[in-house]
Amino acid sequence: MGEPMQVRGPNAWVVAAFAAALGASIGGGTAALEATMRPWRVGDFGPGMLQTPAADTPRADVPETTHAFGTIGAGQEGAHEFVIRNAGAAPLSITKGATSCSCTVSDFDTADGAADGAVKVVEPGGETRVRLKWRGKGSGGPFRQQATVFTNDPRRPEIAFVIEGTVVPTWKAFPESIVLSQLSAGAASRATARIFTFGTKPPEVGSLAVADPQASQFFSLSTEPLAAAEIAAEPGATGGFVLSVDVKPGLPIGPLRHSIVINVRIPEDVVAEVPLEGSVVGDLALAGSAWDSSRQSLLLGTVSGKVGSHAQVFLTAKGPYRATIKPVVREVVPGSLQVDVGEGKPVGSGGVIRIPISITIPPGSQPANHRCSQQAPAGRIVLETGHPDSPTLTIPVCIAIGP
Repeated sequence: MGEPMQVRGPNAWVVAAFAAALGASIGGGTAALEATMRPWRVGDFGPGMLQTPAADTPRADVPETTHAFGTIGAGQEGAHEFVIRNAGAAPLSITKGATSCSCTVSDFDTADGAADGAVKVVEPGGETRVRLKWRGKGSGGPFRQQATVFTNDPRRPEIAFVIEGTVVPTWKAFPESIVLSQLSAGAASRATARIFTFGTKPPEVGSLAVADPQASQFFSLSTEPLAAAEIAAEPGATGGFVLSVDVKPGLPIGPLRHSIVINVRIPEDVVAEVPLEGSVVGDLALAGSAWDSSRQSLLLGTVSGKVGSHAQVFLTAKGPYRATIKPVVREVVPGSLQVDVGEGKPVGSGGVIRIPISITIPPGSQPANHRCSQQAPAGRIVLETGHPDSPTLTIPVCIAIGP
């Protein structure tokens, strides 16, 4: 029989190497599993996060960063305060960052809150408040407002506060605008609109006024409650009233663009603004290729100031005073326009007199912007007519004069 086979034990160095490799593999896998299972949080990463913060650093503690406000009325103002506490061992500095609303931080060095660049310092154990203010915009729908502050906390260098909610209407006009088309300058007229409200109480109407004080003499305004059946027919409405507009004779001929301002309590104070528009006609009227009857404006377009331009319109006069109409130019905007009134001539059997009006933009005119927009209001030509019922005529002018 042969010699018995000897069994050798594993080499000690091999065993040690294998154990080290196995330990590293298991340790790395455990760390990866922990990183996968633990969700990331806002503020976990930032400048200096690769090392443990020193014991004497500030620490921003924020109980909430998002607030569900609920509903806010269109045009109304909302506010909410967020708390920032300093749970660290050093002073916490807070600076205002970008914002989509009006954001103030209590006790800032500025009188009206956290101006850009202002710094609020919170001592260890202290706290301050970030106050967000905003106004409900639009006719309704969801909204989201956000404000950001910066801190010297290495864990949370930036904190974003968010307000979410829904804008609901506080009032609604039907029709949305009161339109008085072809309104006679020498006759009275009346128009109405229904105003629905959506407050917790029926509306209490306060003051009524036409926004333009000079035009208010031509209007008389009044209100009366809507019938319960009409209110019930409007979804969500809790009250309402009828707005009546009585127009007095004597309005200047031309386009009519005003607004009626109504102060209402529902029980919050709400300002309702209803447009009042249309055109006033009489014995005088304008015509011509440059006259836009739908907009009641003279459209001259964009003109080169170096080249200049020319246009013509006609003022037609009818009625018993037609032969006495002798227009005189009293005001021109922009001032570079040259306006010449020609001699009136009868048309047909003589029941109508047609008066030519020439508008010239001479070469070398200064730049001007009167595009008839909110940012660039219309220019104007103001004529004294000599008509007893319509002594002045204002012609809106839409023009842009380039270099």
